[in-house]
Amino acid sequence: MNAEVRAIKTPAEQALADTYAKAKGKLPGGGAVAALRDAAFRQFDVQGLPHRRVEEWKYTDLRALIREALPLASAPDATAKAKAAAVAEQYAVLNCRRIIFVDGVFAPDLSDLSPEPGLTISSLADSLAVSGGADLFETKDPLVALNTALMSDGAVIAVKAGTQVARPVLLLFVGTQRASVFARSYVLLEKGARLQLIEVHEAVESQTNSALELDVADDAQIDHVKITHAQGLHVGTLMATIGAKATFNTFAFTSNSALVRNQTFLRFDGDNTDAAIGGVSLLKDKQHVDSTLIIQHFGRGCTSRERFRSVLDGQSRAVFQGKIIVEPGAQKTDAKMLSNALLLSDDAEADNKPELEIFADDVQCGHGATAGALDQDLLFYLRARGIPEQEAEALLIQAFIGEVIDMIAQDKVRAPLMDAAVEWLRSRA
Repeated sequence: MNAEVRAIKTPAEQALADTYAKAKGKLPGGGAVAALRDAAFRQFDVQGLPHRRVEEWKYTDLRALIREALPLASAPDATAKAKAAAVAEQYAVLNCRRIIFVDGVFAPDLSDLSPEPGLTISSLADSLAVSGGADLFETKDPLVALNTALMSDGAVIAVKAGTQVARPVLLLFVGTQRASVFARSYVLLEKGARLQLIEVHEAVESQTNSALELDVADDAQIDHVKITHAQGLHVGTLMATIGAKATFNTFAFTSNSALVRNQTFLRFDGDNTDAAIGGVSLLKDKQHVDSTLIIQHFGRGCTSRERFRSVLDGQSRAVFQGKIIVEPGAQKTDAKMLSNALLLSDDAEADNKPELEIFADDVQCGHGATAGALDQDLLFYLRARGIPEQEAEALLIQAFIGEVIDMIAQDKVRAPLMDAAVEWLRSRA
């Protein structure tokens, strides 16, 4: 007789099951949405929190790292909204249309909802309340399933065909509680649409599971930048389906964060699309940042460039896992991936795992990864010209990350990120 063997649930997994059981009747959405939530939670319940025996999560063992699951965040009060407004002022220089969420709840009184032809913005909670379900990006990831089960609010943005949105849209998520937040946002760009999207997560000791879905039609263009400063746990998922002759740019900047996993799932469904995927992570103390990519090329003649750089100090750990999959028929694919880690401490650790899976024979694909210390010859060159050692190190580090930050098309975004990097360098002293 064969008995089914099931892993013993951790206290965190048990707490998540209790949270869902108590909350599911209060979450937005009717019958079809409720069924979607139940199916997603069953998927998570079978898989559980990912651990080191799951290949995609081998370097970020959430089963071991999450000792407790925090309760769902409560509705923000006036103090929380005031804190969010103060954070929003820090990004005023970007001249964006600000859409603000406080502890996972849409704050229309803090947001810019002025009308613009061709642009529609609403909250996910309102959309789920009137929708009959959703066609979600297909993935077997357990944290995406958990997000689907417990998603409470987020942004729903639609850009009509041929519309170029005048100002960048800033999705600002501010966490003020020691609680858990499940945010889900959806962006639709119709044919020929143009959008600049900036996603910012600023949180205290919260547990955030955030997901962003992008549906990019033919000839459309999106420039997406994500900035994360999270003192607790942050798992962020970007899922995108991209059409033909589109332009897709995304960049992730992470600093001052305790434990972050940024995972990206991209599908190139159309032909002749160009994409640039990049990121910079600045780590110190015992911080942990995981950047994981799975990029599927289905269309012909697509080009993708993936460039990630990490700077590590103290006992920090940076993880890069990138997989490019060239499906049968995706001929003329041109895909290159590179990850570089700069180790400023003997106790820092960088784990790089680039992969290629190629099922077509007329492609140009490559990958590479490096990890090492500052170039002592360059450091000596600068010091020999009277530059103090600490300042010389800072200059070399700025040059190291600046080469990748230059991938960002918007000048108004590049400059603040370099300023944030300089501030991080000062904090090392």
